[in-house]
Amino acid sequence: MCTISYLKKDFTKNGVLSPNFTCQTSNFESTKIPSTLDWITLRGTTTIWSLESQFSSRRTLTAIPSVRSPGDAKNAPGRAQNPTETMDLRVGRPIRRSLRCVCGMDHRVRGDSTGTAVAKEVFDPFERYGATITITMYLLRLMSLLVLPQCLCNMLGLLFFNGFRDKVVLKASPLLAPFVCFRVVTKGDYPELVRDNVRKNLETCYEAGIENFIFEVVSDKPIHLVQGSRVREVNVPPNYSTKTGARYKARALQYCLENEVSILHDDDWVVHLDEETLLSENVVCGILNFVTEGKHPFGQGVITYANHEVVNWLTTLSDSFRVADDMGKLRFTFSCFHKPLFGWKGSFVVTQAGAERRVTFDHGMEGSIAEDCFFSMIAYRDGYTFDFIEGEMYEKSPFTFWDFLQQRKRWLQGIYLTVHSKHIPWKNKILLALSLYAWATMPLTTCQVFLCPLFPLPRWPVTDAMVALIAAVNLYMYVFGVLKSFSHKYRSNFLRLVLYLLAGIVTVPFNVLIENTAVVMGMYGQKDEFYIVKKDLHIIDV
Repeated sequence: MCTISYLKKDFTKNGVLSPNFTCQTSNFESTKIPSTLDWITLRGTTTIWSLESQFSSRRTLTAIPSVRSPGDAKNAPGRAQNPTETMDLRVGRPIRRSLRCVCGMDHRVRGDSTGTAVAKEVFDPFERYGATITITMYLLRLMSLLVLPQCLCNMLGLLFFNGFRDKVVLKASPLLAPFVCFRVVTKGDYPELVRDNVRKNLETCYEAGIENFIFEVVSDKPIHLVQGSRVREVNVPPNYSTKTGARYKARALQYCLENEVSILHDDDWVVHLDEETLLSENVVCGILNFVTEGKHPFGQGVITYANHEVVNWLTTLSDSFRVADDMGKLRFTFSCFHKPLFGWKGSFVVTQAGAERRVTFDHGMEGSIAEDCFFSMIAYRDGYTFDFIEGEMYEKSPFTFWDFLQQRKRWLQGIYLTVHSKHIPWKNKILLALSLYAWATMPLTTCQVFLCPLFPLPRWPVTDAMVALIAAVNLYMYVFGVLKSFSHKYRSNFLRLVLYLLAGIVTVPFNVLIENTAVVMGMYGQKDEFYIVKKDLHIIDV
């Protein structure tokens, strides 16, 4: 036995029942339903069934009216005496069509072996939850789509390009390559680390066969490098200031561009490295191919974080997402559009000296927190092009959770200042802005995990499909990032590689927690601080 409620009833010839008319039946298949029916609700003992009319023929319902308006017995002769009489039902125009066309979905109703109707629930969330909760839940659902452009670029980049290329082949003799300056900018707090990495990178360059190059270390404090034809140390004077008051790393980078400091010609090239960055032979060959071709003045490639000693496994596995991000959206946008649609990183930056000098790093305080991102947007605004560089550089993830959190906080604040800068047109930063707003609203969208079970909404097939795509691509990026980071070590050890894959997925909640915390701290904290993560292994208490 089930109860059938009609949202709007108009019975022909036999009178009109009240809008709250309800009838009961044990045989739904005997219902006489016209093709004009708009909405039926069948209410059983434990389930609410809903149906939108998709019928091309009429059916018959043997019904017993259980609720009738006053005077129905008089206006409908014979019904009171014969409660099982067949009634011809017809429903008029849809009710609240503007809302229910959005919230309602077409469901099929079919009988099982016991003759019971089976279907999914359809309801009006505005009636069940009220306008405030319903609008809030729909806004949260739509916020999840802010990351869709970035997600699509990641997916296309991972699909269309080979992410596991073993060897980068030189396209021309290194003797024909232009002059390359590997520039390391440091505050000078870790001189031993800088000296050791310069030595290692020099050896890598010799092994790769590069001829015309120099390593230039720019520091606020003396490093005391053994200088020679391949090594140059530049100390930034304490009293140096730029025209717009740039600070931190941007100030040091701008000092290198001063005429009395720079030793580079406009057609020379600069490779920007962090103090912990290590080169590989592959990336040196990739850089040589890029600068020899010379089609684009700016380029960047991928950085991995597990090629050497792992200090903190949790932060390293979390950074596997960044590896996939480089191989996804960065590679796709640089290779297909030759534009930094989502910005770029601050390390593994390759620039032509003349173009870098024209763009400059002197962009005031707003260009000093994420100087790399701001620089790329200014270059994009001025019409410069970008390309992806083959090969990998190696770095280490932050050693502590606090450093990991502060690093993300600084990135968020720097991108925020970049997006809201009046010097960058919206047409150049719209996708970066969507990426920022997706990140900034992450605490709100994360709340859906807890709110959706409490306030379920009718399904939107297209929206639900897009949200599912976003979740699937992001989860796959962790898997891809782990494979890219560890496959070089454990290709012959399948079980260990699977263990790392599972561990990478397990770190997703940790990464979500860190990102949400960074958003709260970044959006409400001071946006003029430049936190430097600890990079000396000997002073870290692991």
